[in-house]
Amino acid sequence: MSKQAAPRRVGDKEALAVGTTIRGSAQKLNLVAALIRGRKVEEALNILTFSKKAMAVDAKKVLASAIANAENNHNLDVDSLVVAEASVGKSLTMKRFHARGRGKSTRILKPFSRLRIVVREQEEEA
Repeated sequence: MSKQAAPRRVGDKEALAVGTTIRGSAQKLNLVAALIRGRKVEEALNILTFSKKAMAVDAKKVLASAIANAENNHNLDVDSLVVAEASVGKSLTMKRFHARGRGKSTRILKPFSRLRIVVREQEEEA
C-alpha cells in the first residue's frame, strides 16, 4: 500500500524548473523574465548571457536547469524547445537593522524571489 504518485504539474511535452531563493526583488526579476517569454530556448540563452541585468545570471541557471530536465527526464528534443512560461513571485524577506544617529535604527529588507520556467517542445512547421 504505497502512496500514489503525484500528478504532473505540466503537460506531456513540457518540462519545469523552479528557482526558489533568488536574491533580489520580484519586480527586477520580472523585467528579466519578460525578455525570454515565448522565445526559442537558444535565443533566450543568448539574451540572458549578454544582458546587463544582474538577475539574468540566476535566470540563466534556472533556464539551463529546465532544458536539462526536458532532455534527461522527459526525453524532449532540445532544438525545438520554447520558453512557454516564465512566472515570478515573492519568496522570503530577511529583515535586518542598521544603526543610525542619536540611538535610532532603520529597518533593512532583503527580498528573495521565485522564478518558475516551463519549456515546451514545439513541432516544426513546414
